[in-house]
Amino acid sequence: MTTPFDDEPHIRKPGVIARLRSSFLTGLVVIMPVALTIWLLWSFIGWVDSFVLPFVPAGYQPEVLVNRWLGRTPGSEDWIRVNIRGVGVVLFLLFTILIGWLAKGLLGRSLIGYAEVMLDRVPVVRSIYNGVKQIAETVFAQSERSFEKACLIQYPRKDIWAIGFISTTARGEVADKAETGGALMSVFVPTTPNPTSGFLLFFPKSDVIELDMTVEDAAKLVISAGLVYPNAKDPTQPPEDAA
Repeated sequence: MTTPFDDEPHIRKPGVIARLRSSFLTGLVVIMPVALTIWLLWSFIGWVDSFVLPFVPAGYQPEVLVNRWLGRTPGSEDWIRVNIRGVGVVLFLLFTILIGWLAKGLLGRSLIGYAEVMLDRVPVVRSIYNGVKQIAETVFAQSERSFEKACLIQYPRKDIWAIGFISTTARGEVADKAETGGALMSVFVPTTPNPTSGFLLFFPKSDVIELDMTVEDAAKLVISAGLVYPNAKDPTQPPEDAA
């Protein structure tokens, strides 16, 4: 005897092993980013401490200061071993801020200019210093050098769209000799998943479509290869509408 339900496919529920495996993978997705972030920060702080603390005089080491405050004498049985992570980071931040403040002054700029002139006369040192200086200026550039907005452009051909970052309006010889009827925009097109590499392209302003998402959100979109959108609930809408 047949019933109307005989032709329906039988949906098999996942077994215990499959459910445990799914829960384990979900747990990894939750734990791994947090654990890796904590480990990287902890390792970085320890590395900075090991680099900075040797330059601190022995009488001002954190361990010596703590025991001196407690009234302990060096070599005694009640001497406390202290390993405070982060002291080197704090000292490094204070030292860097002091150097930056001095470098902004007239005397600091003069000393830096004189030192750079001297370094330019040393062949090998000059190449190393200039290369490291360019990398540092690129990585730690101030906000006035950051990208203005995220945009959509048709690249590498028409009807293929790519995320880009508007840097500036083209000026000088590039703008003068380009055969365009209007303004020319400098657009950086990043690669996935490493947005620090890419292509510098010049587009007519009419061909550049500015996006509502921030530069940070657009960078996340590029890094994740399109998996992370600014508006997770409705990727077709900008973040402002979602709010």
